[in-house]
Amino acid sequence: MTQKGYDKLVAELQQLEAVERPKASAAIAEARDKGDLSENAEYDAAKEAQSLLEMKITQLKATIADAKIIDTSKLSADTVQILCRVELRNVKNNAKMAYTIVSETEANLREGKISVKTPIAQGLLGKRVGEVAEIRVPQGLIQLEVTGISFEE
Repeated sequence: MTQKGYDKLVAELQQLEAVERPKASAAIAEARDKGDLSENAEYDAAKEAQSLLEMKITQLKATIADAKIIDTSKLSADTVQILCRVELRNVKNNAKMAYTIVSETEANLREGKISVKTPIAQGLLGKRVGEVAEIRVPQGLIQLEVTGISFEE
């Protein structure tokens, strides 16, 4: 993943541990003070929210521990690979598009970032400018021509 993506995950983890975790504990304490726990839906909801929060913190810690930061300045733009921006042309309808291939945690279609594990990214990996990739997607088979490869700085 990128350094920027890694820093974003670390910041989210710090926010969850420093702000959200104490809020969850306070909500449980407040619900507990309202009496009989066996019939206290507010207490059950607060415990459930805390459980989900702890699960998210655990997942984030695992993702951060397994993360490998890639320095794009050491990569070549000869072929499509992770962290590169790929400009494409749909052979059938001439539609042009561009995607940046990123790790699963950084994927965001609105920003044009697709996960390396998507069928499109998998079909493009290793292709050079001018090559056409035939990719099976839920709508059928598409042909995408690679028209450009670059790295965002």
